Amino acid sequence: VKVSLVDMDSAATVFSTSKETGATVTMPTDPRGDEQDVAKILTSLQDCVEKIPEELAPGVTRIGVAGQMHGVMLWKAKQGWHYNPASHRFTTGKVSRLYTWQDGRCTPEFLRTIPKPAAHLPIATGNGCATLLWLARHMPEALEGFDRAGTIMDYVVAMLCGMELPVMSVQNAASWGYYDCGSRLWNREILEEAGFPCDLLPRVLDPGEVAGVLRTTWCLVPPRIDVGAALGDMQCSVLPSLVQRGDAVLSISTSAQLSFQMHPGFLPPPADPSSPLQYYPYFQGAYLAVAAALTGGNALACFVKMIQSWLQDLGIPSIKEDLLYERLLASAQTCGDSPLTIVPTIFGERHVPAQRASVSNIAIDNLSVGLEYCHRQPERR
Repeated sequence: VKVSLVDMDSAATVFSTSKETGATVTMPTDPRGDEQDVAKILTSLQDCVEKIPEELAPGVTRIGVAGQMHGVMLWKAKQGWHYNPASHRFTTGKVSRLYTWQDGRCTPEFLRTIPKPAAHLPIATGNGCATLLWLARHMPEALEGFDRAGTIMDYVVAMLCGMELPVMSVQNAASWGYYDCGSRLWNREILEEAGFPCDLLPRVLDPGEVAGVLRTTWCLVPPRIDVGAALGDMQCSVLPSLVQRGDAVLSISTSAQLSFQMHPGFLPPPADPSSPLQYYPYFQGAYLAVAAALTGGNALACFVKMIQSWLQDLGIPSIKEDLLYERLLASAQTCGDSPLTIVPTIFGERHVPAQRASVSNIAIDNLSVGLEYCHRQPERR
């Protein structure tokens, strides 16, 4: 997680800090799942907020929240969080785990059993509505006791504002699936027929709209300041980089996206699950054309975890993750060009879910771990 203070007049960042959450759950409720501990994420977030310098905190006038799209978590109204007036911090209450965008339990076979959305974006595994449908069918106990749902950013906004009902921006609603950006409505009838718990669907606001007001002092941040509806990480990463129309922005983080803004008045075509190009709502009614890969830093993380697993299997003392990254980078810097052809799509692609990773052209003289690490680049087709 990351917290930044931005000067409203100059748009300059005056303070920034980040922290690793360590929130990944090693034993998810399904072996294909990808889940995170919400309490650890919230703790890390507030640890960062507490680092805001005392002389700067009173000057905070607005809070904006952005994060990974598609994911979903659930909580119980009036029991989802607790506030400690002594520490001015929140703790989680009755909440589920966060089911992330990398959750793979909605297999292609499962997706063929659920209705097609009346929306311009196709449904895919990891999308919030697809995950909730899977849970309703295969793990209904996971939904019991909860009556609110949203992305983890929506949860944070609801918590800060003391909201009875959460709200969600168009950006995050579209990322969940089954949301028609044209009519600005959820596909309630379609979802109800499929057995979806429609009472969980949040109210949707435009990106940039105020969701509510900070109800109480938060760490050192003063109360009664506006809190915006939570935004998508992809759109927010593009915003400062898109200097003029016609520019394209390449974002590489956990995954990767190549984006450019469509012309004014553009309306996205009907959903095409086989297309690598999709159109996501941006700001002020505009759309981004996005070629999104499911592979980025997550492939390197898998590579590191694979080495750690091999060491453990061989009975060799494990190396700390940070040190392992250092040694891999050092080894890669001493290597020249590699003849290896590596397709690191270990998570598949949204338009080709069955695609897997591969390494070819292996020879006796190119087995260096540095070559492998340095050239783990996706071969785009």
